Amino acid sequence: MSDLAHPRDSFALLGMEGPDHAVADALNRGRLHHAWLLTGPEGVGKASFAYRIARRLLGAAADPALGLLGSQSGHPVSRLISARAHPDLMVLERAVEDGKARKSIPVDEARALPGFFSQSPASGPYRVAIIDAADDLNTNAANAVLKTLEEPPACGVLLLVSHAPGRLLPTLRSRCRTLAFTGLEARALADDLQARLGLDSEDSLRLAHMARGGLGRALQLANMDALAADDTARGLLTGLPKLDEAALLALADSFRGAAGGVRFAMVFERLNDQIHAMALRDSAAGRTNRLDRWSQVWSNLAELAADTEALNLDRADALWTAVAQLRAAAA
Repeated sequence: MSDLAHPRDSFALLGMEGPDHAVADALNRGRLHHAWLLTGPEGVGKASFAYRIARRLLGAAADPALGLLGSQSGHPVSRLISARAHPDLMVLERAVEDGKARKSIPVDEARALPGFFSQSPASGPYRVAIIDAADDLNTNAANAVLKTLEEPPACGVLLLVSHAPGRLLPTLRSRCRTLAFTGLEARALADDLQARLGLDSEDSLRLAHMARGGLGRALQLANMDALAADDTARGLLTGLPKLDEAALLALADSFRGAAGGVRFAMVFERLNDQIHAMALRDSAAGRTNRLDRWSQVWSNLAELAADTEALNLDRADALWTAVAQLRAAAA
């Protein structure tokens, strides 16, 4: 299992030189924007960077060894943030309740932002709010955040994390300064994973590619046994149209329970990623005769996996439906 720290407890971040310089430069020039939209693929460190900014704005002592905006983990400000007890920090997120994440960030929490920002900072020059992620705001909550952005707080900074900024309200995006994050180069991430997890070079590189350069996502994938799921997905695709029925039955049986739900989601994710990669290879090689078929399968499997979990459908039945579609596409 990998050590996947919560973003509020992540101090040593790789590949943050660009974002560090952008925020530090704004601070040094006295031009810190009141709202920052942190965009990029999931797992590349956006939320961790939001807490990184928050620590410095709220007065944590610098730690140059951790980069331009690095902070000392033992400083009282850092400790209060890690304990979720800092009076000048508000966090809106899909908090886990009874083991399950909420479907969205509710409007009541977003409506609390003006009241939070109307108060004077308790111990430093700023009050900071983090929304992780803005994609999880329901429609009313997004409009409530927009009202806060329309009347910027004098001593407040709002940090919005977004994996899919194109889905946000255009008026919300336009009132933020965008800070784009990209993943690490695959080889650099693989080297870090190899040191952290003790994996061999090949498996580390596979995880790096799966995570699209995101360290957080790579560690999450390692915890979800993504390598084994990737092997399973590859076996299904390379074995088409004839597949081992006994192996399929065993796979369907492994989807039972909570752990089985994680395995189900990961196998379907890896299937879709490999189908997408296969389609790209076919297109590049001029083999376009089956692209429409595989494109439809890709879409169907994504919808099937989402519906199965959302509607609590039988995962084994979903697997057999997927196998039927894969066989038809490969025929």
